Amino acid sequence: MYTTDQYEGMLAETVAIRGGDGGRVLAYCARPLGSGPFPGVVLIHHMPGWDEWYREATRRFAHHGYVAISPNLYERFGHGSPEDVAAAVRADGGVPDDQAVADLEVSMQYLRALPYVNGKIGAFGTCSGGRYAVLVASRVNGFDAVVDCWGGGVVMPDDQLTPQRPVAPIDYTADLDCPVLGLFGTEDHSPTTADVAVHEEALKKHGKEFEFHMYEGAGHGFFYYHRPSYRQAQAVDGWDKIWAFLGQKLSS
Repeated sequence: MYTTDQYEGMLAETVAIRGGDGGRVLAYCARPLGSGPFPGVVLIHHMPGWDEWYREATRRFAHHGYVAISPNLYERFGHGSPEDVAAAVRADGGVPDDQAVADLEVSMQYLRALPYVNGKIGAFGTCSGGRYAVLVASRVNGFDAVVDCWGGGVVMPDDQLTPQRPVAPIDYTADLDCPVLGLFGTEDHSPTTADVAVHEEALKKHGKEFEFHMYEGAGHGFFYYHRPSYRQAQAVDGWDKIWAFLGQKLSS
């Protein structure tokens, strides 16, 4: 709860971390000023790229009391506008899952090593970032909560598997060891409502803790205020559910 006399401060900057392959990866970090300790969150960007929306989202998490890091998963494709870099990634078939998982594991470890982090780390992603959030939390130990916002490609038929994406994230469900919050729209085509239902059944089968919400009248990307896909009421409710979920799962 806010009061008009409380202290607020934030530090946000681009940093360079060592990626999973040992090379440089740029990341955008934001944290509240103060001694903390604060929970941490790894923000996993979408296919439109490492863009302004993810910078703003990173600062938004810091405003809500999290130490947040958003690594550039497209680092190996060079630099330019987020749209141009994302187009190059798309033309090449996407980032290999192993590479993305390695970079996200390093990002989680970076947060965990900071003296003002409380030892609890979450993962948040939208679109392909939601898929990566589920994937990395299933393949890597150390995440304490996952927020998957309309992550397409968690459920994948065999004919959609590629050298970059050889295993569907849902096939790792047995290894997932943290709770999942999922936010989806009924009008989305990736994932469809049927895909979400299959994912839900897999989580139930393996006894995992999860909380899924399906929003009527919303499609893919309903948080993106700068696009026609934005749905204000659903987005506001979705953010409220994110803060409640992470507040419960990542508290000291």
